[in-house]
Amino acid sequence: QQQLVESGGGLVQPGGSLRLSCAASGRTFSSFAMGWFRQAPGKEREFVAARGWNGFITYYADSVKGRFTVSVDNARNTMYLQMNSLKPDDTAVYYCARAKLGSPNGSQRGDEYDIWGQGTQVTVSS
Repeated sequence: QQQLVESGGGLVQPGGSLRLSCAASGRTFSSFAMGWFRQAPGKEREFVAARGWNGFITYYADSVKGRFTVSVDNARNTMYLQMNSLKPDDTAVYYCARAKLGSPNGSQRGDEYDIWGQGTQVTVSS
């Protein structure tokens, strides 16, 4: 069973940056689309970003567009989410997820993903 492990979360001041990592147990990023989601306390899980299986397509939620960037290091089997200009509203648990085979470009819908990491907490506060 493939596993995803997120890391890199923490406490950062508004305007700061963090880079989250999502390590996969096998060759995932060259074969499957991937996504990032987040869930704030008391709120539903929301889409953050997705990357198609071949890396040609990457798209973002409007709330993070221009501030967050997805990248992949296939040699390390790791996907990253670079987060800049962080705001208090970005506070949440962040999850990476692997898309189902039927979603080669990923999706904004969480039910199009079948493997999830355990999440990493990001807190943006002064």
